Amino acid sequence: MNREYFDPRPTEYPFPKDTCAHYLVVKKDNGTVFDKDYPYVDRSRRMRFKQAVMRFLLYFIAFPVASVRMGLRVKGRKNLKIHKKELQNGFVSCCNHVHLWDFICVMCALRPVKPYLLAWAKNVRGENGALMRMVRAIPIPENDPHALSAINSALSGLFAEHQALHIYAEGSMWEYYRPVRPFKTGMAYIACKNKVPVLPMAFSYRRPGFIRRRIFRQKALFTLTLGEPQFADTALGREEMRVELTRRCHGEVCRLAGFGEGENIYPPVYDGSRRIDYYPIEIAEK
Repeated sequence: MNREYFDPRPTEYPFPKDTCAHYLVVKKDNGTVFDKDYPYVDRSRRMRFKQAVMRFLLYFIAFPVASVRMGLRVKGRKNLKIHKKELQNGFVSCCNHVHLWDFICVMCALRPVKPYLLAWAKNVRGENGALMRMVRAIPIPENDPHALSAINSALSGLFAEHQALHIYAEGSMWEYYRPVRPFKTGMAYIACKNKVPVLPMAFSYRRPGFIRRRIFRQKALFTLTLGEPQFADTALGREEMRVELTRRCHGEVCRLAGFGEGENIYPPVYDGSRRIDYYPIEIAEK
């Protein structure tokens, strides 16, 4: 078995039928309303101070702890230097969403870039909401066109300042899941609208050693691989351009995660896609 592409095959998590659905239970709801007046990008002095303190804690505590606890290896960081010119005016990054701590790994890999994060609104209202805001999480409003207009304006402002935004295009977190689930096209919509590239990244797994498996009961070690920026094909129509970029980015994430062409079991674009319970054993044993 190739240790670089190990499949933990988790069975204890209640993965939903819908590939973009959540299964985590958020116990708290602080009642925050994400409407047109909500500060999606909070520039207050108080919040900037909190974010600066959090950044210090990330560098000196969270990054080292996550690296040890998750056995994190980062590959492809050279792409940040090679493509510095293409990325310097802002970009969207994306990857598969496979662990509660994986955004810590993303921040660690992208440093010194400080990405913002598009986040599930329920999480930002929940018990970890304050921490999420301190790591620059931006809640996605639901069922409110005026709020959607407000968040789009806030995101355009970020890219005007040459910032980075991380998006989990699968739509939800499924722990230790090996296949790359279909991507929603919202990520490509944001990149196309703001004329910024998408930087694909991918988590893959390595088989833990004896001590980690037997004593610490660790399911897998994590590798995060950074790819090359992907640009929208501006010769296409608006909708076709968005779908084509989504397909291309999904293909890149699959490749970076260790899947050969045609090996990933899901289609690239979300269309109400349903969970596949069993997949070819040869993929798991790569």
